[in-house]
Amino acid sequence: MPAANEPAPSVLLLGEVHDNAAQHAVRLEAFKKLLTTGARPALLMEQFDREHQAAIDVLRSTPARIDATAVITAGAGSSSWNWAFYRPFIDLALAHDLPIVAANVSRTEGRRVMSQGLTASGFEAAVPRDISEALSSTIEASHCGMLDTATAQRMVNVQVARDQFMARLIEANAARGVVLLAGNGHVRKDIGVPRWLSAVTQAKTTSHGYLETGDDTGAVKSGAANTAYDTVNFTAAQKRDDPCEAMRGKVSKPPVT
Repeated sequence: MPAANEPAPSVLLLGEVHDNAAQHAVRLEAFKKLLTTGARPALLMEQFDREHQAAIDVLRSTPARIDATAVITAGAGSSSWNWAFYRPFIDLALAHDLPIVAANVSRTEGRRVMSQGLTASGFEAAVPRDISEALSSTIEASHCGMLDTATAQRMVNVQVARDQFMARLIEANAARGVVLLAGNGHVRKDIGVPRWLSAVTQAKTTSHGYLETGDDTGAVKSGAANTAYDTVNFTAAQKRDDPCEAMRGKVSKPPVT
């Protein structure tokens, strides 16, 4: 039970478009505000793969003072996240002695799930049809129509594995409170992590989508009911190259012999 002057533990799912700098700044302010209330949640991060949790824990257990750079070095592995966006969250977690939890299933594990299925990697294989169909459609769209349905379905299993694993970590840390940093797809109430939470944990979970202007993900439209998120925060779109153009370029290139 929280002390009388502490807020009841809550679970906040903070979505993101990974390269949108404005969104990271807004989320950081939300995290700071939460900490000023006395909350001391576990910080779950999609940016760290779960096989690096032990290295993070060993580092945290050493008497020497550590900083965000040391945590990133221990937990990043070969990932290519823009750590400038996440370093301030890690700094705050260290300053307030919060657990830092690696919340992602790695690409290597993902390939195993794609080839062998969910059960072989210890995940629940009974995926509700609405989740499977929605994720398949989203994955096909994100690959600019250049992905066959069978491959998209195997990739659905990877997304589900990640959602299930994040949900397990939330359940394990819910008693103290949780902040999850993950992509918008993971934090969606209708097809993401919340679908794999217990009813008790769902009741104290809020999902915050951070979308770019013009994005109608999850029927987020003016006057439309939003079934994907509890709150939606819009920012201007980050300037970036057209990803579909890059994909078309790869497809059109002749194979290297």
